[in-house]
Amino acid sequence: MQRVRLLVFNAALGVLDYRVPEGMTIEFGSIVVAPLGPRQVLGVVWEPERLNTQEVPESKLRPLLGVMPAPPLSERLRRLIEWTADYYCAPLSSVARMALGSISALRGGGTTTEYRLTGVEPARLTPQRAAALDALQGEQGSIRELAELASVSDGVLRGMVGAGLLEAVTVDLDRPYPPARPEFAEPQLNDIQQHAADIFVEAVKDKKFAPFLLDGVTGSGKTECYFEAVAEAIRMERQVLVLLPEIALTENFLRRFEHRFGVPPVLWHSSLKSSERRRAWRAVSLGAAKVIVGARSALFLPYANLGLIVVDEAHEISFKQDDGVRYNARDVAVMRAKFEGIPIVLASATPALESMQLAEAGVYRKIDLPSRFGGATLPAINILDLREEAPERGRWIAPKLVEAMKDRLAKGEQSLLFLNRRGYAPLTLCRNCGYRFQCPNCTAWLVEHRFSKRLACHHCGHETPVPEACPDCGTGDCLVACGPGVERIADEVAEILPEARTALVTSDTMNTPAAIGEFVAMAENKAIDVIIGTQLVTKGYHFPDLTLVGVVDADLGLEGGDLRAGERTYQQIAQVAGRAGRGEKPGEVLIQTRHPEAAVIAALANGDRDAFYAAETEARRDAGAPPFGRWAAIIVSSEDQAEALSAARAIGGTAPNLPDMLVLGPAPAPLSLLRGRHRFRLLINARRSAELQKTLREWLDPLEFPRGVRVNIDIDPYSFV
Repeated sequence: MQRVRLLVFNAALGVLDYRVPEGMTIEFGSIVVAPLGPRQVLGVVWEPERLNTQEVPESKLRPLLGVMPAPPLSERLRRLIEWTADYYCAPLSSVARMALGSISALRGGGTTTEYRLTGVEPARLTPQRAAALDALQGEQGSIRELAELASVSDGVLRGMVGAGLLEAVTVDLDRPYPPARPEFAEPQLNDIQQHAADIFVEAVKDKKFAPFLLDGVTGSGKTECYFEAVAEAIRMERQVLVLLPEIALTENFLRRFEHRFGVPPVLWHSSLKSSERRRAWRAVSLGAAKVIVGARSALFLPYANLGLIVVDEAHEISFKQDDGVRYNARDVAVMRAKFEGIPIVLASATPALESMQLAEAGVYRKIDLPSRFGGATLPAINILDLREEAPERGRWIAPKLVEAMKDRLAKGEQSLLFLNRRGYAPLTLCRNCGYRFQCPNCTAWLVEHRFSKRLACHHCGHETPVPEACPDCGTGDCLVACGPGVERIADEVAEILPEARTALVTSDTMNTPAAIGEFVAMAENKAIDVIIGTQLVTKGYHFPDLTLVGVVDADLGLEGGDLRAGERTYQQIAQVAGRAGRGEKPGEVLIQTRHPEAAVIAALANGDRDAFYAAETEARRDAGAPPFGRWAAIIVSSEDQAEALSAARAIGGTAPNLPDMLVLGPAPAPLSLLRGRHRFRLLINARRSAELQKTLREWLDPLEFPRGVRVNIDIDPYSFV
């Protein structure tokens, strides 16, 4: 191979050809360093017939500079990258970049220097050093990593090294992970669980593509079933990927995994330190890491010998990436399993409607776990009609729910209140002039966070202190909080049950695995009486003494223009309801609503999931919505509103007129200003038979836009804001 075609990790550069110098050995998938003007770029050697570019004469080819000491990307992974780029209309280089989760790992093994506390504590400390000592207990990492953890400068830590408070440690970058032991703590499964586990184990042994939908009620032991397939893959010296929708679920999963296999799995998510990512990436690519648990980005790691994929909580919308490459990790995971020729298990108590349809069509094999493990029963669900059982004035919890909470507290049992709204109140206004606090960068109200005494935008992160007076009319002591967030509910619980020990569980308060681990330990040890939380508490947790769940506002998810609102609301409430009564004590769920007649609320009250799915299926069929039709969105944005509108109109004006595709818009996005950019949207509704991606490329590729305009395509969109 004297001439090679490179996919470089810059969409603007396209595809480049180079010459292989004498003595250099490469193969397809090799990660190489190439010259580009005065710079050096990384690229992957690709099959030339699969990448179109203008042929460069041999005499003009520059030689490659070197090959990175990392395993080549496999043919199976390259085909997955191509499929993802094609299906989601994304640049091939942007998808390929996701396979290189740690650039430093490409340089090979070796050692590095990390630092840890020595245990020395002098009598006198500066405030910065004292804060660092508190924050770095049990931590080890580079100076930069530790500085970020402690929120101090690098200079403070270097001074601590000189003072003998921190010591250097030489670390092997490729030190092995302790091996998981499949026989460590084998569970006693009931007959239904054992049947499911046997099916998964046989599929792992067969080494063929086999997609399964594991549909089990909350508390039915889905994890224990697919753990047996994980154990079989470990025995066969093959790798396993378990995808979780959120980092918040990781801590609880780690505990269960370690209890079963004796050691924790290898982690992959955005909160890892750079040294941890480097070690994990190399262990994955060399086949040394056997079980990898991670967020959606773990899907594109270069596994050496993948034997099984599990997607836990497979219905979760967190698997859909809404920026960059807008892919759905659940669906791409199925394609990875297909390219790898291995089984995949999609596990959920409330499967996505698309997954249910594929199971009905026989594409997925559906495995049911219809009852809870160990004799536990599903909770009783009751509806509180807020039109008839209104809370007291100035409060948000209905009297019946208050009485139920008091009863559980008296019995020494735990309660959970769910409201999927962070902060104290979603809107703050001036009672004197009516001024409303709005984000300067987004068309969104600022949410009051009373614990941190700030007003915050949940879309762009803008924050400002709560002012003493109205910034518009200057009147003092006039600001009014409108509506409840979880912080307000927590305050109400403190008034109603002053003796109760409470925990507030949101992404603001539980933003690290350590914080989540501490919460789980306290809840399991009955150090918490009432949990108040957002969607973080809806899934994955098993607290045997939690017997009451109260849904504060079941109608919240039904608001807005989300075309999947009914399905999402059902899944969310069913999941949080599933936290109740998972032990020996029976559970109860009280759902507060102003619309008890709504189909989703009625289905929850009657425990009739099949009826809800049937009604939702027919509604989707009538609308030509997924899975019976296709959706795609085109999002046009610019810092200049007129520029964005002009570009959106240009797209709309050149829309193809096809019998199997309907183009709606352009129209201002519901969030018409987001992070300082004005936004317009077009929505495409196409039949299943339509060549949607091809049509979009032929439609948009010839169009030219000003430099400040961004045009993003979202295939199978989940967000409509």
